[in-house]
Amino acid sequence: MIYLNQAGYAPNSTKRATITGNNHYNLFSADGKKILSGECTLEFDENSGENAAVIDFSEVTEEGRYFFADEDNFRSPEFVISKNHYDQALRDSMKMFYFQRCGMELEEKYAGVYKRKACHCGGGYILGDRFQRRKMLGGWHDAGDYGRYVTAGAVALAHLLYGYEMFPGALTLNLNIPESGGSLPDILAECKYELDWILDMQDEDGGVHHKCTSASFCGFIMPDEDDLDMVITPVSSLATADFVAIMALASRIYHKFDEPYSNTLAAAARKSWTWLIKNPSFIFENPKEVTTGTYEDLCDADERFWAAAEMYRLDKNEDAMKVILGTMELHLSMHCLGWADVAGLGTLSIINSGTDFFGKDLYNRLVMKWLDEADRLKLISQSNAFGITLRPIEFTWGSNMVILMNAMILCVAHKLTGDDSYLKSAQYQLDYIFGRNAMDLSYVTGIGERAFKHPHLRPTAADNIDAPIPGFVSGGPNFRPCDEAANPDNMSDVPAMKRYADDVRSYSTNEITIYWNSPLVFVLGYMNSL
Repeated sequence: MIYLNQAGYAPNSTKRATITGNNHYNLFSADGKKILSGECTLEFDENSGENAAVIDFSEVTEEGRYFFADEDNFRSPEFVISKNHYDQALRDSMKMFYFQRCGMELEEKYAGVYKRKACHCGGGYILGDRFQRRKMLGGWHDAGDYGRYVTAGAVALAHLLYGYEMFPGALTLNLNIPESGGSLPDILAECKYELDWILDMQDEDGGVHHKCTSASFCGFIMPDEDDLDMVITPVSSLATADFVAIMALASRIYHKFDEPYSNTLAAAARKSWTWLIKNPSFIFENPKEVTTGTYEDLCDADERFWAAAEMYRLDKNEDAMKVILGTMELHLSMHCLGWADVAGLGTLSIINSGTDFFGKDLYNRLVMKWLDEADRLKLISQSNAFGITLRPIEFTWGSNMVILMNAMILCVAHKLTGDDSYLKSAQYQLDYIFGRNAMDLSYVTGIGERAFKHPHLRPTAADNIDAPIPGFVSGGPNFRPCDEAANPDNMSDVPAMKRYADDVRSYSTNEITIYWNSPLVFVLGYMNSL
């Protein structure tokens, strides 16, 4: 077997594939002409459980279509070598957010065959008081269900908006959405759809409610068929801090396009920052009446750090600087970019501000921490035949998210240093996502000859269309699967990289979510910016 990036490779990039079970390979052009032959020395790869080796075919630079074959006549998927090989993947992964929109009709001229009616237009009630309702219109469905969560949404927005801040040209694409051709670039118009919903989750005193979902998950029906009432759960410091950070960040990004809107976002950030300062110790637990996704986290120090970084960039707020300096003594992981651990987003904000805004000492300390993590990831990437930044035990729920966030760390390290070894390791993470893995699958719907087809996603399961909506990232292999399709008893002897089921029932390996797509957009955007 030969596993490779089914989305393709840039002409002058490092090009790698992985061969298993056979040590001889041939590379052919699509018309059958042999381009390259070679032999490899196989070694046991713990992640895949196979004897494997790396094929490096960087010497092949001519644009065109190719495929590999081994001595057992196994033929790989076809792939391209092209300067534009990631264009479709980037556009589709960006448009994924449009397909997750709640509260509006997806018209055929924008959604094609995936058109659907407006959903969840009845608002929601505050938990404990059914007579206190809010409009709750808009935002993105978080994942394969129809819930909307502030913490998850803020992190997805952060990946997109920091990407836009760092390399705006690469993310300024026409996505064919209703706002296309307007005053905002399409990616910012899409983000605004989520920001406007999150604004409605803020109370008058600045506290922000954690989530808006039904009390329990609905069945596998289209969103407009879901008539369960929406519940707005209590305020949390996690949601409030993430709210502060994303509103302050967005106010900076939108200022040159829409100053009044930017001012609205900034004012909302300031109000919630005041709430955070007044509530220094606050723990959130999912209410027992609501059994949808929890997004619980008993430590909010990292959320407060991210909020403080963005508030200092907004106002040079002295209370924010105190929080930042205090957090630096807590020994948090200052590079984490996920919903549970967001300190890396605060670090990214400080790094992006330059050497002088926060002071050179703080800037240099955080750059050093970031590069230390990038070096660690690079060493892991160089130690296995698939070039990935995970060890077997690290294939957690949403392992593809971890892979992509690691790629973000490596991309930023490359931007900071110009060291191409970081860029190569980041590219290997994309190789894995697009098919250089032991499942021989592209984990992005519609991209690659062997893309996964059955995401745990209600509209895809209920729309009676064979092909899934393109551009969605699968959660990926899970060392501890816990659903009927990826039954843990059946997977107990399966290597970590193969603990996966392309099955709509497999919520623990094959669900989708907005914050698994957003790091893919960031990484693809960075690659295209080069």
